[in-house]
Amino acid sequence: MGALFGYFAAADDDDALGAVVRDDDEPFGTGYDGTVVKGLDPVVALGPAEELLTGRSAAELRADPRCGGLVGTSEDGEALVLSLSDALRDALARCGDAAPAEVAARWAATDGLFPGVPDPEHLADFLRELAALAARAAARGGRLYCWVCP
Repeated sequence: MGALFGYFAAADDDDALGAVVRDDDEPFGTGYDGTVVKGLDPVVALGPAEELLTGRSAAELRADPRCGGLVGTSEDGEALVLSLSDALRDALARCGDAAPAEVAARWAATDGLFPGVPDPEHLADFLRELAALAARAAARGGRLYCWVCP
């Protein structure tokens, strides 16, 4: 089936952990503003898009503790929560209507990143969703996260 990646907004790291540490039988991420995708992890897959959107180098991303930083795991270890950088949130929040398609076209051309030939329109749709999420998070003073369930 492949891993699921739930990109979502939360007030802070403690709040974000609630997406996977649950006292109910609801699916991961229930109650959070977000979107779920397959195959677009926040570190390897999203890294080149973050470079394009923020202008930061891969080395700068690796040095940023919020780029894929581990926030925590579910009690059974079935899922984890990773942070996304505030620079990515801010760049997405202000990227405009044309940027997702432009970035997606360049992102899709990243050698060896995706198995097979990625669909730039699928990537652009994902970036549009993420940009809308980022704008809502920024307006509320929130941050972006990703829960991962293999």
